Amino acid sequence: MFPVPCSPAVGWGVIVIRDVAAKRYAEAAYLLARERGNEEAWSAGLAAMSALFGDDRAQPLFESTLVPPSQKLALVERALAGVDPLVLNLARLLVRRRRTSLGPQVAEAFQELIDRAKGISHATVTSAVPLSPDDKRAAEQKLREITGGDVILDTEVDEGILGGLVVRIGDRLIDGSTRSRLIALKQRLEGARA
Repeated sequence: MFPVPCSPAVGWGVIVIRDVAAKRYAEAAYLLARERGNEEAWSAGLAAMSALFGDDRAQPLFESTLVPPSQKLALVERALAGVDPLVLNLARLLVRRRRTSLGPQVAEAFQELIDRAKGISHATVTSAVPLSPDDKRAAEQKLREITGGDVILDTEVDEGILGGLVVRIGDRLIDGSTRSRLIALKQRLEGARA
C-alpha cells in the first residue's frame, strides 16, 4: 500500500492507500464472479490465496529469484487445490508476474466489492486512546450517514497520532489527527517565514 499526501493546509485529507493494481485485479475478479454467479466460491478461493501469499514462511519463497517459477507454481497448485479454476489462474498470474504480495490486497478489495454491492462499508477508526462504547457508537452512526449504508467498524489505538481520529473507509483515509494538524501548522508557519 502506498500513501499519497493530502493538502497540509486542510488538516483533514483523503489519501488513496491500496495498490491500484490490486484493486484492478479485484474488480476483474468480481466481474467474473458476478457474471458466473459464484461470488462465494471466489471469496473463499481468494481468502485461501491471501493466506498463502501472506504467510510469513511462504513469502520469502515467492519473492526469491533463486526458486524457479515452476516450483512456485507447483506450490500454488498444491495449496490451492479445490478452489475455483479461475482463482487458481489468478494466483498463477500473480506468481508469473512476481506480484504475489498483492494477494492479500486483492482478496480484501474483492470482499469490499461484495460488501459494497450489499450496501456495507468497511471502516477503521484509529485514535490515540481506546474509544469508549459511546464514542464507538457515535463514530458508527456518523460513518453510516457519510456512507449511506451499514458499516463494519474496527478500532485501533495509535498513541503516535496524539489526538483526534484517523478514519479509513475502503480506499480513503480521512486524517483528523492532532499530529497531522500540527504538521500542517508547522508547514504553514515555515511558508510564512520564507
